[in-house]
Amino acid sequence: MAEEVDYEALSPNAGLGVNMLAGALAGITEHSVMFPVDSIKTRMQVFATSPAGVYTGIGNAFTRISSTEGVRALWRGVSSVILGAGPAHAVHFGTYEAVKEFMGANEADASNQWLSTSFAGASATIASDALMNPFDVIKQRMQVHQSEFRSMFTCASTVFRNEGFSAFYVSYPTTLTMTVPFTAAQFTVYEQVKHFMNPTNTYSPASHIIAGGIAGGVAAGLTTPLDVAKTLLQTRGTSSDPEIRHCRGMLHALRIIWTRDGIRGFGRGLTPRVVTHMPSNALCWLSYEFFKATMRE
Repeated sequence: MAEEVDYEALSPNAGLGVNMLAGALAGITEHSVMFPVDSIKTRMQVFATSPAGVYTGIGNAFTRISSTEGVRALWRGVSSVILGAGPAHAVHFGTYEAVKEFMGANEADASNQWLSTSFAGASATIASDALMNPFDVIKQRMQVHQSEFRSMFTCASTVFRNEGFSAFYVSYPTTLTMTVPFTAAQFTVYEQVKHFMNPTNTYSPASHIIAGGIAGGVAAGLTTPLDVAKTLLQTRGTSSDPEIRHCRGMLHALRIIWTRDGIRGFGRGLTPRVVTHMPSNALCWLSYEFFKATMRE
């Protein structure tokens, strides 16, 4: 019988390179598979100026977009995600593992594992979002209803020409405000559920799928209000509404959402966001742990 592999304790000599490559492959896999649902989430969060851009749910959005614009419209902007997600996730997972190792969270008797994994997750997010934010802006500009863009390079050059370089980072403070707690919650829940399900750290893909899915759903639900504000900022240049078009930052975006839609506005896109993050997180963690284990053998 094949010897059981304690892959969490596999040789650390593989080091940062293995973690970064595993993260890059996992990120591309995750974002590509769930991209159509992410497109629906973006459209549901945007404050549409015509009934054609208003959707009542995931099924309604999928049916209407497919019938009026074609199924390919749900994949518009995926090239930006693929190009950005690989490097961003490489930085993300590389930073996470490096900080976690530095703080001693990988020690069997670590007493500060909650704090260490939360800090490592937050550090990973700050680094990766700085790289990913421009790609996310391009993606959402291409996802919106009646987008004029079919090429990410055309979109990038048009945004830069009309709105300047700052347009690619106007949402960065909001992104950090959202994704630092998102990632801290995600990594913490993941590590705790994984440890609960697999305390011996034997090779167990099922524990990574379940732990990753639960972690993704919890983190996504908690941070949806800030995601709505981020979408408003990133798509402001496509809006014909003067107030939205000149939105200055996170607090202004939150005021606009509250004024126009009340408390309900902060839950825009909640269902597709959770639906996106649960399986994508499960797939991301499964892919990451698989690639990490495979490359260390």
